[in-house]
Amino acid sequence: MRFIGVDLAWAEGTAAVPPNETGVAVVDGTGRVLDAGWTRGVAETAAWIQRAAADRPALLFVDAPLVVTNPGGQRPCESAVGRCYGRWKVSANTTNLTSRRLAGVALRRMLEPSGWSYHDGFAGPPTGGRWMSECYPYTTLVGAPELGYHADGERPRYKRKPRTLRVAQWRPVRAAACDGLIRRMVALGGADPPLRLDSHPVSRLLVEEASPAGDVPYKHREDLIDALLCAWTAALWYRHGLARCQVLGPPAGASPGPGPVATIIAPAAADQVRCGLPGDRLGSYGG
Repeated sequence: MRFIGVDLAWAEGTAAVPPNETGVAVVDGTGRVLDAGWTRGVAETAAWIQRAAADRPALLFVDAPLVVTNPGGQRPCESAVGRCYGRWKVSANTTNLTSRRLAGVALRRMLEPSGWSYHDGFAGPPTGGRWMSECYPYTTLVGAPELGYHADGERPRYKRKPRTLRVAQWRPVRAAACDGLIRRMVALGGADPPLRLDSHPVSRLLVEEASPAGDVPYKHREDLIDALLCAWTAALWYRHGLARCQVLGPPAGASPGPGPVATIIAPAAADQVRCGLPGDRLGSYGG
């Protein structure tokens, strides 16, 4: 099984305004980074995913909404992020059918004719084939004890400038937080499952070079970090399933209607699963 992570640029771009970069990474079961880098646009990203999977079973985790059917408001899985992880200052953006940034939906539809299927996660991780699911790296950072942010009680400040800081003050704080995150990701080399940043020249540069202060090179680095976190989350889900991760989606017993169900698969400690609703348990939480 190959584990593919994509930090997708949510906007598809136009002829006049090209899409932002998308971070991409693929790792194997030993934690070796097989490829890592950047793409632009849904078509280029889909082509990279096909090459990364090669002729093997693959599990693709995408940081972008893959299923959007709600006319307005937040998707239930997005509301659940705030309820379960809000104590760690983690919440999700709102997505609905009026949203203009739905590149994730376009990516899913582009991959499906090529043998990829959407997996909502309710039955646990798949064991073969080619599957794609939605994830959110912030939930990994605070939900996986290996990274230490759960114990810290707050997500790392490697993006999203606090209102109290000016941009000039924020940039060195952001760079320092990013360097700290990378040091913690290096420690995943000894985790179960592992992630070995030093196994590929592109991911190795994250370790060897300090995080830049400039906004453009910093975003370039951040996209790759999030792609690697998505890939590791896919490996964690495959390795430990519902014992280490929860599926955020509609409440138990809800009737979501025909078609795929929007879910986010998120690593979770026990105190992140108890979200204040009856019947919450690891692996079955719904918003």
